[in-house]
Amino acid sequence: MTKDAKTTYDILEVLKKRYSPRAFSTEAVNEEFLNKMLEAARWAPSASNEQPWRFIVGVKRNTKSETYSKIFNSLVEFNQIWCVNVPLLIVVCTFKFSKSGDENKYRFYDAGQAAAYLTFQAASDGLFVHQMAGFDKTKISEYFQLPDEIEPFTTIAVGHLGNYLELPERMQRTELADRERKSFEEIIITY
Repeated sequence: MTKDAKTTYDILEVLKKRYSPRAFSTEAVNEEFLNKMLEAARWAPSASNEQPWRFIVGVKRNTKSETYSKIFNSLVEFNQIWCVNVPLLIVVCTFKFSKSGDENKYRFYDAGQAAAYLTFQAASDGLFVHQMAGFDKTKISEYFQLPDEIEPFTTIAVGHLGNYLELPERMQRTELADRERKSFEEIIITY
């Protein structure tokens, strides 16, 4: 099943095909694909080239890895339900302060760009990504003993598309729904 975007203007195919499913298969993510995603994120732009992002990578193996389990256990219950098959969980963290010692006001924007680069590299390799805000940042900080200057920002599920019929019924409906966006005109303030 694909859910290509119905765009007003022609855009890159990888952008049209990218969407955030909840139905993932248990098939492992090839290590080369993982490394390509992280490399793409590494090359994302950032204010003053600070690169204020770090990634905690949890790979699910035959038996769950400790890192994977900690990330999974930080997810809210709703996300745990559909993430049960997800083979790869990544936490994006940001540095709160810039090299000058001042608060890095652009860290979330920069980390978001790194997550987007990771997402588009994954999509170009036939993988799917679902980013989540529904996780406990305090648990992540405690589990991984993060220093105060590093803040968990978002969690990302990565894998191959699975069978939506394996999801609870309420989640199946969202998997079948058309992708929607505000109109092109609605998002432009002035042209």
